[in-house]
Amino acid sequence: MNKAIIRCGASGIAAAIAFSVMLETVIPRLQQIEIGKADSCLTAETVRDSAPAQTETVYRVEPAMAAVPENSADTWESDGSRAMWSSLPYRNSHASDGGSIVRKQYQNLPGLMFFRLDGGGQVRNSTFWSNADLLEESRKLPTLDLRLDGSPTVLIYHTHTTESYMDGEADSYPAGFNFRTTEPDKNMVSVGDAITRELEAAGIGVIHAGEIHDYPQWNGSYSRSAVTIKSILAENPGICIVLDIHRDAICSGSSVIAPVVQVEGKQSAQIMIISGCDKGDMNMPNYRENFHLACQLQQTAEQMFPGLTRPILFDYRKYNQNLTTGSLLIEVGSQGNSLEEAQYAGTLTGRAIAETIRRLAQEN
Repeated sequence: MNKAIIRCGASGIAAAIAFSVMLETVIPRLQQIEIGKADSCLTAETVRDSAPAQTETVYRVEPAMAAVPENSADTWESDGSRAMWSSLPYRNSHASDGGSIVRKQYQNLPGLMFFRLDGGGQVRNSTFWSNADLLEESRKLPTLDLRLDGSPTVLIYHTHTTESYMDGEADSYPAGFNFRTTEPDKNMVSVGDAITRELEAAGIGVIHAGEIHDYPQWNGSYSRSAVTIKSILAENPGICIVLDIHRDAICSGSSVIAPVVQVEGKQSAQIMIISGCDKGDMNMPNYRENFHLACQLQQTAEQMFPGLTRPILFDYRKYNQNLTTGSLLIEVGSQGNSLEEAQYAGTLTGRAIAETIRRLAQEN
């Protein structure tokens, strides 16, 4: 199996891994590098893993080797990811010189590219498909060998693991705002953990891979996460749903947009599902199966938690969605949301995923 941080679900995976971190391979402290700017208001409209013209200075930092959790049966950490614990500290500056944060709920968006699903929620269609034909496609159930016996059915991972959020609800953000951290309790791993807990509580087998794929270098993240996916799928062939959990980055001028919704009296980040379409040269022959799953999840989430979702983005994106017929990318909030809002959205998303799997298993 590829070495990765893995948080195992209901089935459990017993592993006792002995390893050592080779300090001589650690990149010297504060070696500056120039990479494509990873998170300067990249929206879902920006192809991820490209190399935008803008650049930023990122520091490769010698890792802090203290306080690393001991490995156990449900945590397996690679040498590479272990070496990066605390190497990109969480930033919690409260300066207001960067711009404002605008809290907004995306719902019932107008325009010819949007259409509503029968059971709730919308799709943003940015492809050659007509809305009418795509609506018919949305009514088809995905063909997935779903199991409710506790064996691994879902894989959660993070291509951009270090994406993070504000440390609390705020009206502004500091200059140079580009929150990323390798601290798993504050980055996308914490959101994946929230999803994982709900799936486990529903008796659904889940593997949560917390391997860092985007640090110290952001470009090439998808190639690295593909290695993790393939390795885990090879050892767990029963997995048929693979979810890449990210956060979005939404800007309007100097303002950052934080998508929010009130759910059961508490503020949550909104989520957006991205389902890729093959325009004929992307080696994604089964992309419609992914879209079928996206539509089922979208409608279930809206029925359970109205307003939780932004429209599904159906566009010419790959995002490793060629690797299974149940692959989706889910954006949880944006860089303007608080960590608490994102984690709560993870909890709600986990419940919606569990209910979707239960319904589909009954249908099949």
